[in-house]
Amino acid sequence: MHIFYTPELSEKTYILDETESKHCVRVLRLEKGDEITLVDGRGGFFTAEISDPNPKRCAVNVTKSELNFGLRNFQIHIAIAPTKNIERIEWFLEKATEIGINQVTPLLCRHSERKEIKHDRLEKVMISAMKQSLKAYLPQLDELTKFNEFIRQPFDGQKFIAHCDEQHRELLKNVVIPDRKYLILIGPEGDFSPEEIEMAINAGFVPVSLGDSRLRTETAGVVACHTFNLLNE
Repeated sequence: MHIFYTPELSEKTYILDETESKHCVRVLRLEKGDEITLVDGRGGFFTAEISDPNPKRCAVNVTKSELNFGLRNFQIHIAIAPTKNIERIEWFLEKATEIGINQVTPLLCRHSERKEIKHDRLEKVMISAMKQSLKAYLPQLDELTKFNEFIRQPFDGQKFIAHCDEQHRELLKNVVIPDRKYLILIGPEGDFSPEEIEMAINAGFVPVSLGDSRLRTETAGVVACHTFNLLNE
């Protein structure tokens, strides 16, 4: 199955952008009449037939449409501090997209080692993972947001902060209520500061543990994402 990202698809005919056209015609060597799959990142999953295999402007005709493909009755939002090594946060985005996630907010914390990100580069990682894992929804990737600003934003669902402080914490798997919206904060390698933990708790975030092991930031993000998905199966 050959899958292409078509975010502006709204008609029965569509022109792939130059990057997807080149991949379709020059790399995969697909020809007129060949069948491909399109996803729009908004839940649309389409079957299409190539009508003009132009390597710069490949034209296709949609033959079958399925909307809300893979729609779930719960939502996952992870706010995570980007790692100093950008490849590690890219790995998290790839795996979280494959597992299933709705929104990611890069978080700027007191102990953050990375204070800037390249949004377009990270989104490309998520687009590739969406296609590879046969999903039709592209997770929303927010801009880098300061911790104290983020926790003040309203959220209608369960809110958690995963940290390593020894104060009382519940295991995440024991407090998740199925079929809800979830938001969890994942800190940098140096963890959240005590002040940040206190601010989050005062803002309604429940302190949780992801287990006995001390996890890297990107691993903690994947464990949290998988936990939410597993408890909603």
